[in-house]
Amino acid sequence: MTFLFIAGFLVSGLFEPNYGQSVIRGPYLQLGTPTSVVVKWRTDQDADSRVRYGSSLSNLNESTVGSGSTTEHEVALTGLSPDTKYYYAIGTSSTTLAGGDEKHFFITSPNPGTKKPTRIWILGDSGTKDEKARAVRDAYYNFTGNRHTDLWLMLGDNAYGRGEDEEYQMAVFEDMYEEMLQKSVLWPTLGNHDIKTDSSPGPFPYHDIFTLPTNGEAGGLASGTEDYYSFEYANIHFVCLNSTSTKFIKEGSAMLSWLEADLAANNQDWTIAFWHHPAYSKGSHDSDDEGLLVRMRELAVPILEDYGIDLMLSGHSHSYERSFLIDRHYGESNTLTSDMILDEGDGRPDGDGAYRKASLGPTPHEGSIYIVNGSSGKTSGGSLDHPIMITSLKTLGSLVFDINDNQLDATFIDSNGETRDYFTIIKGDLNVGPSTQMIKVSGDGQTAPVGATLPEPLVVEVQDADNKPVGGVAVTFEITSGNGSLSERQPRITSSNGRASATLILGDTGGDVIVMASASGLSGSPQTFTATATVDNEPPAPPMNVRIETSEE
Repeated sequence: MTFLFIAGFLVSGLFEPNYGQSVIRGPYLQLGTPTSVVVKWRTDQDADSRVRYGSSLSNLNESTVGSGSTTEHEVALTGLSPDTKYYYAIGTSSTTLAGGDEKHFFITSPNPGTKKPTRIWILGDSGTKDEKARAVRDAYYNFTGNRHTDLWLMLGDNAYGRGEDEEYQMAVFEDMYEEMLQKSVLWPTLGNHDIKTDSSPGPFPYHDIFTLPTNGEAGGLASGTEDYYSFEYANIHFVCLNSTSTKFIKEGSAMLSWLEADLAANNQDWTIAFWHHPAYSKGSHDSDDEGLLVRMRELAVPILEDYGIDLMLSGHSHSYERSFLIDRHYGESNTLTSDMILDEGDGRPDGDGAYRKASLGPTPHEGSIYIVNGSSGKTSGGSLDHPIMITSLKTLGSLVFDINDNQLDATFIDSNGETRDYFTIIKGDLNVGPSTQMIKVSGDGQTAPVGATLPEPLVVEVQDADNKPVGGVAVTFEITSGNGSLSERQPRITSSNGRASATLILGDTGGDVIVMASASGLSGSPQTFTATATVDNEPPAPPMNVRIETSEE
């Protein structure tokens, strides 16, 4: 679909409430880039389209209008600044219909290659339109709190049972994901239940509802179709594939040819692929004997691994399954050999250790993690015993990725808000010698009310003998005195700038809280952080001086 837009500037003003049209879908954000975003919504009557926006909520001083009168509104905002927060309001040329408040905003993508802490929410088979899906949603909302979701993915079967427009209305837009849709860009893929509509063989309602890159607008190589595409966010390259038909998954297909060319041009630190039908599963679908699953494993996975894929995400099986770090397993489950498992640990820094990949960028055959995340709306049977999987759960939930520089932390949260699986991947060389030391950077000596989160993190840096930063070192932050908690899993891993940090949440009693930062095998001064919790604005007591020695081995 092609739309024409006229950009202009208008000083923000207040408008009387509208009594002609009502918004019945959205607003929702699409196709985010460092300098643009698409805002879409639906009204119950034909109207013209306008979006007012600005970097200050009190001054929405820019506007973009669409041409013509319609119920399906799509306005592209261009000329934006990268990694910048904008507030917005939607409506007509004379009336504001929604927005203009703190809940309606977007943050443009950072420039490709930027190392920015990034949170990604991932849903699979979420389109059940029921309380199970809402419970999964609410569990994530409670988990993330005020932490902004930078982007989110849907792994297919977004609207049961046929992918009709009215099913999408209930599964996505109405009493479901409105809060997330209006502030974070959604990137979906097609599932088998999204293509059962009367419009088969397509285009489907999916193609009208979502606006996806076809010309490389968001990074990556132009695909020429919304059926599959790529985009970039910060230092991450995303590839969305279409696994719903053999026309996409056959030798020499347009999609597979595009995939290889796209990956060959990729130079981002992280590469993540997602599609619906899993290459490996023993859930409600068996990847050994279902054709589309077999084809993805035999034809798509080798290309992805040849170009250094880090993670592959799918749904379809209504379970959660997560693999070891594996490579070159393209056959049935009984053909797995020990040399195909590059790390048979759990990937947990507090367990067997994080998964390590020697290279920071897309280097072939350093191992990949495969995840089936198809239980965001329902669960169903299966043996759940695929030999590449370290974790297999018949549990409602969703997946969260936190990526910061060369470290990815993954967390699977069930519908009750419990963490049921987690792991870490660290990329890049580890260079720790006998003269490596740890120094304190910032965060010491802070004061805040009881129950508050300290405004600044506690930060240490690991340096080599030449005072150059060392990444990939495990640093454990531990409360040794006082009342409080740390918000991150321990240990933390130093990024490529040599730094690791922790966030301290003060407890419900006043006084000093002492946090120790330690790392095995490091020399240097003791690293101790002191914070003070105050009660009823009483002046803080003088800080305690505590000496903590780091171990040397």
